[in-house]
Amino acid sequence: MTQEFGEGVHPSDKSVKFDAQGKLHLPIDIYLAGKQRVGDVDTLKYDMYRQGAVSLTEFLTVDEKGVTAIARSMENGEPSLCVPPQKILNFPPRAGEKWNYKGSVGDMETEQAFEIVGQESVQAPAGKFDAFHLRLTQVAPTPPKVVEDRWFVPNIGYVKIVTTMTLPNGNLLQRITLELSDGPKIGEKPAAASAPSASPAEKKLLHAALAKELTAEPTTSFTPDLKKIFCRWQGDALNKGDKIHCVWIAEDVGEVAPPNYKVDETSMTADGPTAAGTFTLSRPIKGWPPGKYRVELYAGDQLADTLKFTIAAAK
Repeated sequence: MTQEFGEGVHPSDKSVKFDAQGKLHLPIDIYLAGKQRVGDVDTLKYDMYRQGAVSLTEFLTVDEKGVTAIARSMENGEPSLCVPPQKILNFPPRAGEKWNYKGSVGDMETEQAFEIVGQESVQAPAGKFDAFHLRLTQVAPTPPKVVEDRWFVPNIGYVKIVTTMTLPNGNLLQRITLELSDGPKIGEKPAAASAPSASPAEKKLLHAALAKELTAEPTTSFTPDLKKIFCRWQGDALNKGDKIHCVWIAEDVGEVAPPNYKVDETSMTADGPTAAGTFTLSRPIKGWPPGKYRVELYAGDQLADTLKFTIAAAK
């Protein structure tokens, strides 16, 4: 797996190491754990291991007609049913074929468009393959815009998957590339060795940054004439459905307002563990009072991050 991040977006896990281009590389194991009955359907259970832990489980049916997703779960959670079941691949694949999915996964409504773009050659660490190129486009919910390109090879499976998430202005939020490095084989369940766990004080549900524009570099210093302040956030360990609550507070603005005055607050709902979003605060009619401020971000009732900033006239 290769993971790239857009400007100002970084994982809060300080243990991960980036290459010279700012990319993160991690081994991923996908393991067919066996059969499991979900509701009244017999499924095949596929576990994805990342850093010694299961980060995603898919419950699929695979037959002569194709592959259908019955349920999914994140990080060993309870399976979330796909209602209706989600067709993710037809057998045999045909170039130019299109279909749409509209339904729900757990309590999240979703709409996706699928298209087999064509048949093409693709290179992966495991070799060069003649593959069917499938493109999945997330229609809703957005933002961010999500496009996933998958290259499928009969009798092997997916040899490459590229998931690209972009902001409304087209700037990159995150790109995740999975490439087959070793072909399918019968083997033991991946070892669940694992990474040092963070102490409660170190573990963060999300990370955030302040900026003068939606995709500008993070900063904690602003001028009184700025039209908007942007607070970008991205989840690390959220639960789907978590209410992300943002509170803007004027800590000390002299006689303009009492200490720790609540300027504004707003909320949005996370659609998964790594959900992302942006809160904004618009300039008052008379401009920002110079002083010290902070933003508090809550996930449910838990304080997830605090960002302090100042507003002062430009020197």
